[in-house]
Amino acid sequence: QMPLVESGGGLVQPGGSLRLSCAATGFHLENYAVGWYRQAPGGARDWIACSSISDSKKYNQNSVKGRFTISRDNANNMVYLQMTRMNPDDSALYKCAADRRSDCTFNLAGQLVMRDIWGPGTQVTVSS
Repeated sequence: QMPLVESGGGLVQPGGSLRLSCAATGFHLENYAVGWYRQAPGGARDWIACSSISDSKKYNQNSVKGRFTISRDNANNMVYLQMTRMNPDDSALYKCAADRRSDCTFNLAGQLVMRDIWGPGTQVTVSS
């Protein structure tokens, strides 16, 4: 069984909403910083949102600020990505990742760095 699995992807119309789930097995997600990434076909992998340990800090990429929200459900060992007002540019493979460091860590290029555990991804398509 994979330690981290995403779900909730699918087809959504422009302007619609979708909630992605990131479920952990075999470890406690609350002890990890958790980030969401996405990658469109032929494009680079971009970070979307990140929650530090204990959800004390949250970070959002500018392109999704005000539209996407990361949240935790420690009782169920899950992290969510609520997506609203979606547009076709949001179509991508979405992945969650966990890092044992307490805070979300960024490199000099401003990219989120998650080292430890990755999920396989869930596909999101925004189209009418």
